[in-house]
Amino acid sequence: MKSRVGVGIVGFGTVGTGVAKILLDNAALITRRAGVPIELVRVADLDIVRDRGVPLKPGLLTTDIKHILTDPDIDIVIELIGGYETAKRVILEAIAAGKHVVTANKALLALHGEEIFEAATRKGMDVGFEASVGSGIPVIRALTEGLAGNTIESIYGIINGTSNYILSRMTHEGHGFEEVLKDAQQAGYAEADPTFDVAGIDSAHKLAILVSLAYGTPVNFKEIYTEGITNITPTDIAYAKQFGCTIKLLGIAKLVDGEIEARVHPTMLPSTSPIAQVEDVYNAIQLVGDAVGDVVLYGRGAGSMPTGSAVVSDVIAIGRNLLKGAVGRVPVASFQQDQRRPLRLKPMEEISSLYYLRFTVVDRPGVLAQIAGELGRCGISISSMVQQGRREGQTVPVVIKTHTARERDVQTALREINRKAFVSEPTRLIRVEGKDE
Repeated sequence: MKSRVGVGIVGFGTVGTGVAKILLDNAALITRRAGVPIELVRVADLDIVRDRGVPLKPGLLTTDIKHILTDPDIDIVIELIGGYETAKRVILEAIAAGKHVVTANKALLALHGEEIFEAATRKGMDVGFEASVGSGIPVIRALTEGLAGNTIESIYGIINGTSNYILSRMTHEGHGFEEVLKDAQQAGYAEADPTFDVAGIDSAHKLAILVSLAYGTPVNFKEIYTEGITNITPTDIAYAKQFGCTIKLLGIAKLVDGEIEARVHPTMLPSTSPIAQVEDVYNAIQLVGDAVGDVVLYGRGAGSMPTGSAVVSDVIAIGRNLLKGAVGRVPVASFQQDQRRPLRLKPMEEISSLYYLRFTVVDRPGVLAQIAGELGRCGISISSMVQQGRREGQTVPVVIKTHTARERDVQTALREINRKAFVSEPTRLIRVEGKDE
């Protein structure tokens, strides 16, 4: 029986600092829960001079990752450097060296997860990645263990805190995107280059991981339709309120007739729904299982300590497995590796949804009839319409909510309508989740 579990951290940045702090400050508690001490043996980083505020024993810091990969006293390698090539190499070399791995690297897993999962399975190693989605929210363990007896019918997730912060501020204060983004950058909630967050890429990385685990299928990240929040305006938010809705950037996955929908985009949803009420930098993920029904997980989606909490939870889980000789008890990718099946990811043009459409048109007789006629020719039925005031000869907004329609048909109709001389700017489209009335 092992008398201790040795851990090495690669990457001593924000998250690495949080992990080290938790392992040291909560050492006695972790020992009681794991069954053996979990010892921080070594930390590798390019900068071993800067004070992180964590008192490490002399000799723990190194600039050479090989000191961690080759150290026989290290059982678990924690990869926290981010990025792709170096991180991938560290993880695969750790697995090849007979070491278990914990990572928070969602981008790497979204693109190269299958290769990592297969390597770990062949070698008989565990890989923990709870921190890759939702930071401290235990959604990975919910899918792989807590809801393992359920067919997951759908996933709705606010899984990017930066975008949720921006949309929350826009909703409550009426400010535009650029103004709120600048405030978010000054407050430290948004990066200097916020593209991954506001363009939906970060959310798509996380959704790819959730889909892979929920449905036991390899996911091509590039096939996930991804649209960000940069075109959302205070005008659209105001109309959403009129319809009793809130706009959120959602990662959405659904199992429909044996095929998967997986998409990231701004979404209108009823303001009374639990997800709609999630504000600021918080994340929330709603899972719907055929047996359990709705399960909503909520918490901080980023930060040193919340993310560190998730990393340490994986370290403890692997430590318990080592203690009991139960490595591989939970398959790395939720399903047994030889039981994972390729499922078709539906192209965006094939999905069906409700739609919010905001036309900007010259106010003159016959315009509404032409819009309605074009929608009708494409098989799109109007649920409700708003036109505030008359300004004949001037530009006015016309807002329409549709009944359930197919994406391909909606895009076809908009291409035709946007060509009309009375349309002064491209039509705004936001998909709507909710009951078709």
